[in-house]
Amino acid sequence: MDTTTRGTIGSNGGRRRPAGRSGTRPAGRRDQRRPAPGSGPARPPHVGPHHWFAERLLAVISGMRPVHSLLGHTIGPAYQQLVTLAPADPLRERLRPVVRRCGRFIPGPGVIEAFARITTGDRVTAMAFRLEQGPDLRWRCAAIEIQGPLP
Repeated sequence: MDTTTRGTIGSNGGRRRPAGRSGTRPAGRRDQRRPAPGSGPARPPHVGPHHWFAERLLAVISGMRPVHSLLGHTIGPAYQQLVTLAPADPLRERLRPVVRRCGRFIPGPGVIEAFARITTGDRVTAMAFRLEQGPDLRWRCAAIEIQGPLP
């Protein structure tokens, strides 16, 4: 038996490891240093409900998603506003709009007034919407307003 391929059968599925090797470091690495904390892949910052709603509202207004996809996420006249803002034909050969910036103002508990800057090619559109938190702690859109050309 070759002494350089001694190993034991265990959690590695019966494969043999060369003698003196642990299974935790990459092959060929001899030092014991570990990567610095926080040097891994960057995590996106926590985005609030206003970011989620901005993306969904834009998808409906631009024709990428149907209006009824936000049926349970709207209250009051907001759903009717979406019906009138959404195009009759789906997005096909038009430029795809993108949310460039999204911000919020919290006037009180359970309310977010948000805005989003939307670009479509070289055109810029502003979208403002109001989110209200219900007794079930879910956020729902209560109003939508768009200034500038529709995306």
